[in-house]
Amino acid sequence: MIEQWSPACLPDLSGTVALVTGANSGLGLYTALGLARRGAYVVMACRDAERGRAAVAWVRERHREAAVELRSLDLADLDAVRAFAEPFRRAGSPDRVDLLVNNAGVMAIPRRSSPDGFELQLATNHLGHFALTGLLLPALLRGSVLGGPPRVVTVSSFVHRIGRIHTHDLMLERAYSPYRAYAQSKLANLHFMRELQRRADAAGLRLASLGAHPGWASTGLHVVGPQMSGSVLLGRFLSLAHRCAQSAEQGAWPTLRAAADPQARGGEFFGPAGFCELRGVPRRVGTSRRAADPGDAAWLWERSTALTGVRYEELA
Repeated sequence: MIEQWSPACLPDLSGTVALVTGANSGLGLYTALGLARRGAYVVMACRDAERGRAAVAWVRERHREAAVELRSLDLADLDAVRAFAEPFRRAGSPDRVDLLVNNAGVMAIPRRSSPDGFELQLATNHLGHFALTGLLLPALLRGSVLGGPPRVVTVSSFVHRIGRIHTHDLMLERAYSPYRAYAQSKLANLHFMRELQRRADAAGLRLASLGAHPGWASTGLHVVGPQMSGSVLLGRFLSLAHRCAQSAEQGAWPTLRAAADPQARGGEFFGPAGFCELRGVPRRVGTSRRAADPGDAAWLWERSTALTGVRYEELA
């Protein structure tokens, strides 16, 4: 594994069709730019169309030859996820997805419910991506990255280490707190990443499922929760603290390495190499013990199937 890694290490991705969720800002925006610079055709999936158009223009300003396309996607709304995925399930252009980056997310917000009635952080960060990946699976199985299997990269967080799956109160109706919900959703991302790889291997399918986390990156995501709750002091404190964080651009490096490092393999998790994985060049990192619990992963998969109605028939 290359330890002194940067996006300059990425190989030529010409001909690769990549789909990045949450590509309008932060990690997703720099992930889209990094892939486009190496020649990938990038579908930038964004909830806000106006911000999405600005993001597409931003990428093209920095790489004139960028092949990027904007598509609208609200991961918190399962009907919207199904509508988004439908063109990829038919013959068309593109008729395959080589690389799916499950990046979009919300962080530590006051309790809200999705249009489907689910706790919003779990709905956006996990259930939406669970449904999207399952619906895109036929298109993914037609794809390939660097001559190998297609890849699904799911972005988690080092905060997963304090998370747990609340099997008796998954929507945290009895004991909600913004960070408890966020940590659960980020742990759910890792359970999904590993269980997808396990089930693909068991079914004999050619698919690589990987994870990444950005460390402590200044993305602007941290201020949304205080803004929604009206906590001015907390917002100011977090804004000051994030001046010490690494940039969103460098925060995207672990995702880019998981997406296109020729040596990366399914089931691996990438994060910064520095102190407490807060910053630094990306490398393969470990997870919490809870994230390696196969029982929780299997339970969450079955529960997610029931909640979303997406059954991953190809893995049966």
